[in-house]
This record gives sequence, C-alpha cells and structure tokens, in this order.
Amino acid sequence: MRNGKIAVQKLYCARLTEPSMITRKTLFVIALLFFVLSSFDGGNKLFTEKKKETKSNATQKLDAIFKKSIADFNVPGMAIAIVKDGKTIFSKGYGVKHATTKEKVDDHTLFAIASNTKSFTSAALAILVDAGKLKWTDKVTDHLPYFKLYSPYVSAEMTIADLLCHRSGLATFSGDLIWYGTTHGREDVVKRARFLKPTMGFRGGYGYSNIMFLAAGEIVAKASGMSWDNFIKQKFFIPLGMNATNTSIRDFRSDGNIATPHNEVNGVNIPIDWVNWDNIGPAGSINSCVADMTWWLQLQLGKGTLDEQLFWNEQRTDEMWENMTPKPVSKWQHENMPSRHFNGYGLGWELMEYEGHKVVSHGGGYDGMISKTVLIPDMNLGFVVLTNSNNSLPSCLTFEILDEFFGVKNQKDWVGIFLQFKKDDEVAAKRAEVDDEANRVKTSKPSLALDDYCGTYHCEMYGDVLVTKEDKDNLKIDFKPTALFKGTLSHWHFDTFQLSWTTQMMLPKGKATFVIGADGKVSELKVVVDNPDFDFTELKLLKKS
Repeated sequence: MRNGKIAVQKLYCARLTEPSMITRKTLFVIALLFFVLSSFDGGNKLFTEKKKETKSNATQKLDAIFKKSIADFNVPGMAIAIVKDGKTIFSKGYGVKHATTKEKVDDHTLFAIASNTKSFTSAALAILVDAGKLKWTDKVTDHLPYFKLYSPYVSAEMTIADLLCHRSGLATFSGDLIWYGTTHGREDVVKRARFLKPTMGFRGGYGYSNIMFLAAGEIVAKASGMSWDNFIKQKFFIPLGMNATNTSIRDFRSDGNIATPHNEVNGVNIPIDWVNWDNIGPAGSINSCVADMTWWLQLQLGKGTLDEQLFWNEQRTDEMWENMTPKPVSKWQHENMPSRHFNGYGLGWELMEYEGHKVVSHGGGYDGMISKTVLIPDMNLGFVVLTNSNNSLPSCLTFEILDEFFGVKNQKDWVGIFLQFKKDDEVAAKRAEVDDEANRVKTSKPSLALDDYCGTYHCEMYGDVLVTKEDKDNLKIDFKPTALFKGTLSHWHFDTFQLSWTTQMMLPKGKATFVIGADGKVSELKVVVDNPDFDFTELKLLKKS
C-alpha cells in the first residue's frame, strides 16, 4: 500500500517461447473496500504524479512500431506499459477491445494475463518463506498429503521448488485436459495428476506444467489459512493499488473496461467467449491491465520492496531468478541472437541472457489472448504487453523494445521476422491439410453399424466421453467434464471419424478412431487433435460394457 492507503490496509489485515510456438491456454470487486481505496487515489497528488508517463526518443520510436505492428499482425487490440528507474515512462492502448463494437483499448483495459500469474504464486510462497511458514525445500506431501504422481519416489521427494520450475518429469502441458473448461475442482485436478505418465526422469529436464503450479497455489492456501485468491488480493492487489486486477472472470462487471478475446479465422478476427480458469487459478487465472501491472513490475525490480514497503526479502528474489531448470539454446537462437548464451527457468520466471543482460520474463497464453512481462534488473527496466488474439506479437515486440533500450546497432526487423514465421505456419498448416486428405482412403467403410460405436467411454484420469448417433450418417461426441468439447463425428476412413467441433472454440478438427477388439466389438476410443496445448492421446478412453 502506498502513502495514504497504508491506514486503509491495516483495517483489512492486509503458451510463449519464440519463435516456435505460442503457449497457451478478472475483475474482482470488493465493492466497499475498493470504493474506499479509490477515494484515496483521487486526492493523492504524489500517486498521480508518479503515474504520469514521460516521453523519450526511445518510446516515441517504439510507439510508431507498436502502431504499425498491430495492423501487420492483424491483432484487434493491445496495451503496453514500460517502467524505468521507478517511473512509468510509457503506458498506452492500441486498437479495439471488440472487433465488432470497435471500443478503444486504453491502459486500464483488462486482459487475461494467463501464465504471468505464475510469478504471483511464486511471490506468495516467498512471503510465506519469509514468515517461516514453509521452505522451498519442503516436500509437497508435507503440505498436501493427497499429492501423488506417477512414482512413489517422485511423490515423496517432490519439493515446493520442484513445483515452480517445471522439472517434474512430465511433458509440457501434460494433463491440461484435466482442468481446461472442466467441472473438476482444484484439489480434484491435483489428485487426477497421478495418472499422468512421465516423458523424462524426475528433475531430468524441462516440462512446463500448469498442474504443478496449481499444487503450489494449494500450498499457499494451506500454509496461510486463506484461499490462494484472497492471499493474492490481500498481499498484492490491495497494497499495490491494483484495483482493477482480479483472479476470476466471475468478478467481471457488465460495465467494465474489458477486452474481448478473438480467434482469427481466414484473416477475420472473430470475438469469442471468455473461458473460466478458476480451477487452475494459481497457474493462470489473473486478469489485469497495463496500468496496474506497472506496479507489479516495479515491485519485482525493487526485489520485493516498493516505496519503502517490504513485501518479501531480496534473497527470495535472487532465489526466484536463479536458473533452476536449464533449457537449450536453439540453433535458430544461436544464429539470430549470438549473445543469447543461456535459457532457463527459475521459480515462476523464464530466464535468458541477451546482449550481455540477464532477462527475466514470462509469457501468457489464454483463449484468444497472448501477453508478456519482461524485466531487465541491471537496467531497472520492465515492460508488459497485453493482446486480445492468438498471435506472436508480444514476443516480437519484446525484442524490438530490448534492442531499442540496449542500443543495439544494426537492429533486426523483428516484426518482419515474426511475420514470416506466421506466414510459414499458415503455409505448413494448409500443406498438412492437403496431405491428410490425400492419405484418406475414400472407398473404405466403417466395420460396424453406427449404433455399435455408441456408448460411454471412460478415462480414469479425465472422466466420461459419450458417443451417440446424430443421424443416419454421423455420430455425436460429448466430453462430459468439458462443456466446450462437443462435436460431430463424420466417417473419414475405416473406423476413423473426423471430429468437427460444434461449440465455439479454437481447436482444429481432429480424428476419433474406434478400436475393435478380438470379439468384433468396440473396446476403445482414441482421439487425436493436432494442437500445441492439449494432448488428447493422454486420454485412455475404454468403452463401458
């Protein structure tokens, strides 16, 4: 809490790594409290003065790049803020909140920050470490007795630090189908993770895991005696004056300043509905605006201290920014960024070296929204980019901003480079579609009558999937735990059917193959949907008798 807000605080006890993929996939109003807090802001001249942006040659040049790039990438709306030496030097919105209504984005427009939430969860645990409530090296089962993974040894040895640096042995995004859009609660999601299969040794490599961060958030709740959501609000949102920021879309107001997510279809931005991420909250459910996020950036750059108020000790920051899980520097990165000597992950933060500076960052990928937060500690510089479509622009602009502030000579045209990635991806997708059609055996027929494929298919990890007859030529499929996952199955070839989604979502079409047993009856259903976020092959769907 800053200045006049301190007294009020006491009353309340206070999916992106470039360039290969975009990693995926809330206005909490405590009405009376925030009304009181807002009244302090209105008369606080120091607070207002600190929020004023100052122009510079760098930000003027970047402003022109930002304006052009949003059109180049066909992104509906974007907001960007930059902080330097304890001041906000740039804070601005571009484009529109909604492709149809054309309402303008400003620096107070709310976006999903998705996995940027992870740094809040790590910082929450840092506070609890300082308070003596836990240690990074505590075993997870000391706090969550129900926590189990694929091996008794791993279950017993997993520490809190392991949860925060993606070294569980699971593949990137493994188990995300358990929580995404499902009716499974937070504890249930963590419990169902025991069915996931590892793809590497425990602590043997990097595998990005949302579910491990969910478990970390559950530890915050257990150790603090309050929900993760309330802890984040009480310890961060309220004292920092992040009055618009929240942890759930349930807290959106109908008259709120909120961006709409979009999906680009054949070059057209289509508005889509928000998806509730409450059950994965500690890994990705925060919604914020760049005006609010400037305070989070400054607190991070202050290594846990802002305006002489201590949130966590500087040692905790050093621990969160330590390279806990190394990641390889790709051939492309070697060739295009010769100064990039390491990549890695700390506790809730991505790490790399670039142009002689340590860069601490994170990306966020939500349905129809991509974001990025970046810190350069030795320059006391930070920035945040929020967008409302699926795109690589935040990562692209990261390097535009870094090059400008680092004074890089002969700067690369990062916008042009990333636009070419986008075009290459579109060409590859069309080629794959053509190849898929060419490999189809159009003269084949299903082995059984459509009625024989109908039934309930059960996955112990996930739940039930129901297949029913739609008409004489097609089947319907309903993933019962996930309201968004409904579709039509039309015959493709042999016992494989094409899955076309009938609900509003961004997943491409998929394939559903029915496995026929030795008795001539269907025994299993295998689903494949080619996308970077959800591995449908993790679902072991056996037909119930």
